[in-house]
This record gives sequence, C-alpha cells and structure tokens, in this order.
Amino acid sequence: MNTKPIIIAGGGLAGSEAAWQIARRGFKVRLYEMRPLKPTLAHKTDHLAEIVCSNSFKSDQEGTAPWLLKEELKLLDSLLMKIAYETRVPSGASLSVDRERFASAVTEALLGCPNLEIAREEIRDIPKEEVTILATGPLTSLSMSQSIREFAGQEHLYFYDAMSPIVDAETIDLNKVYRASRYDKGGADYLNCPLSKQEYLAFYEALLHAESVPLHECEKALYFEACLPIEEMARRGVDTLRYGPMKPVGLIDPRSGSLPYAAVQLRQETLKAESYNLVGFQNHLRFGEQERVFRMIPGLEQAEFIRFGQIHRNTFINSPRILSPTLQAKKDPRIFFAGQISGVEGYVECMATGLIAGINATRLASQRPLLVPPRASAIGSLIHYLTCADPADFQPENINFGIMPPAEIGTRAKKIRKQETHFLQVKRALRELSEFASAVMTESTSRAVKRNA
Repeated sequence: MNTKPIIIAGGGLAGSEAAWQIARRGFKVRLYEMRPLKPTLAHKTDHLAEIVCSNSFKSDQEGTAPWLLKEELKLLDSLLMKIAYETRVPSGASLSVDRERFASAVTEALLGCPNLEIAREEIRDIPKEEVTILATGPLTSLSMSQSIREFAGQEHLYFYDAMSPIVDAETIDLNKVYRASRYDKGGADYLNCPLSKQEYLAFYEALLHAESVPLHECEKALYFEACLPIEEMARRGVDTLRYGPMKPVGLIDPRSGSLPYAAVQLRQETLKAESYNLVGFQNHLRFGEQERVFRMIPGLEQAEFIRFGQIHRNTFINSPRILSPTLQAKKDPRIFFAGQISGVEGYVECMATGLIAGINATRLASQRPLLVPPRASAIGSLIHYLTCADPADFQPENINFGIMPPAEIGTRAKKIRKQETHFLQVKRALRELSEFASAVMTESTSRAVKRNA
C-alpha cells in the first residue's frame, strides 16, 4: 500500500475534481496551485476551479450530449457538478453559474477535506516517485511545460482560445433590449439587443476593419472551431454572424411583434444580475476597438466593460500517442493527465477526466486494477477519443454524439430520425454508466471507511 500522498499539479476544474475524488476515498492528496504566487494572463482570483472564458456549462436540455455528460458525473458523485447546480444563474436551456460563487464554494469544500493539503506554490517539474496527476491546464507554467515536453518527447500542440466581454448591468439601456430565449427554451433568461439590417451591416463593417492584437510572429492563428473569435467568423462572410452568435431565430421583439434582422444576446453572469456576458463575442480585438465597435450594438451605447474579450494560448499534449485508456502515461503509468492539457475542450469535459484520473490514481496507489468507463457512455467515449484518435491530426474535442458508438437499431429497422438515434445512445449510455457507477461508488465507500477506521 502506497502511503505517500498522491500529487496533483493544478487547481483548476480537473485538478479540483480529482483531489475531491481521492480525498473522499480516504487517501492523502497534495494539490499544488501556483496562484496567487504566480498569476496567469486569464485568472483574476486565487480560488480553485476558477473559470475564465464563459460561465456556461453548455446545454442542460434533456437528451443532448452535454446533458448526458452532466448526468453521468452526477451518478459518479462529482463535487463540481453538484456545486454548479447550487450556484447556477438563469440561462435558458443551458447550465450557467455565478463564477465567483462557484469557485468560492469549490475552494471551501476542498479546504474542509481532512486528507487534502493545498500547496500554494508552483510545481516546476514532474515528480520522480509519487503517483501524480498533471492537470496544469492550458496555461501551464513555462517550467512545467518544459518538463512535460521532455517527458513526452515532442513539442506541445496548441490552439488559441478566446473570452467574451462582460458589461456592467447598470450601463445597459433597458429601453432598447428585451427578454427572450431562443426557441423559448428554459424561460426568457437572456437580454436581447435587436439590430436592423442597416445597424447590422454598419456593425459588421466596423468589426471587419477593427484592429486586432497581433499574435507572436512564430505562431499560426489556430483556433478551436467551436470558439472562434467573432472577428474571425465575420471574415467568413457577411451573414456568418446572423447564422451564428447573432442568430435572431425565436427572438421575437414584443414591442414590434417581429424578428429583428440580427440580435446580440446577453447572459447573466451573477446571481444578483450585476453583470452580463456578450454571448459568443469572444475576440482578440484591442480594448479600445472593442469599446468602439461593441457600443454600436443597440442598448450598449453607454456600456461600461467590466472585462474585455481577449485570447490566450491553450497548450495540450498529443494524447493518442501518450495516454492509455486509464489516462495513464504509456511511458510511466505513475503519471496521469487530466483536463485541457490532456486534449479535452470544455468545462464539464475537464471535470470528467479529473474524476476518472482521481479514481484511478487511488487504485494505482492501492495496487488494484484500474478502471475504464464503458465505451457507450459519454465519459467513456470522451476518453476513447483522447486515447484512440488519429495522432497525426489530433485536435481537442467536446462531448458530442459523433464520438459515441452509433445506436443499435437492428437490420430490419426503418430509417429513424437523428433525435431518435440520439435517444437510444443516451438510454444505453445511462444504463451502462449507472452499472459502472454503482460498482465504483459501493467499493469506494467501503474502502474509505476501512482507511479511516
């Protein structure tokens, strides 16, 4: 039995979830978080599990792939998923959180774990002896990044991720906006800024010619397709935004009874509605340009920006070359990877990999067989993608039905709709993950009792 503490590098979503899973099983864990000693370009606080890009955990509509992943995490007793629902803010059919309350609650919960030590210092190298989970995130420090590069024997991959601006609620002109949600999902939880055709075209031209912050000369502008900067989307054509983040479908203006030509949605950031996020407006424009261009949006003419949009470089490893399906490094099974550094994209996806890495780290430390979630589950499919995708063209991925095994509909079945195949995938995933979770939770509870006796 290994009596040394399990080491976790990084106190983000994956690292925090992993720490909780380890500690609650009665194992000692030391969680290293370099903030506030060493800040990053994106983080603003010293809280664990601070989320920086968006406050949305994506769709919470039953039957969708993001909903399925959240349901599976609930079955596996995810601490962060529990806190996400406790700190949610109105956001239609999605799960969005008050990011300050969320991170504060996670930090408080982990500080209360008797088996958990939080070390507020930078861990510069991969530990030589201890069971270790590397969850350093996309903003891994230079020293640890170099250590991982040497360990992996190859250069890191990367893409650029962007954040949306946040405006002060008191500076929004409420006479020019109205409440509604696209397709009436989840209630009228968004503020909508309607644009006429003339207003949209003027905004489009201003956005197209706004000055961006230049990237490093040696790097290409590689972006995650699901999180393109809005100015990059605009370059794809004049109507791209109207079929993307400025899509007016379902947003009938109650004052005119008709759809606007385009619309900008504002999502509540805090429980007290003190600030709003410009949904889908992630960008890398200069701050002065953001203020000039985004104040052309009706209702935001006098908006005060609490945070401007900006981009940051997301680093990740080539997981199919490096990781096994248990999230262990093939080169050294003592090392696990989890979170964005492993090549997943999305908050909930990071939690999922952290949860599985945490469980498996305890099993390795106690010399028990490690676990791989069922392939049919959302978590199992996500890990399967990480470890079995083509390493020659590996890119981060969100959970989606495309990476899950197709539904078994039988050779005699008639052609069925996509929604019906997704229903079958969800039903099968929940059934198999429930059986997996039942065994894991029963075993973990009994072992924790024995270790703490």
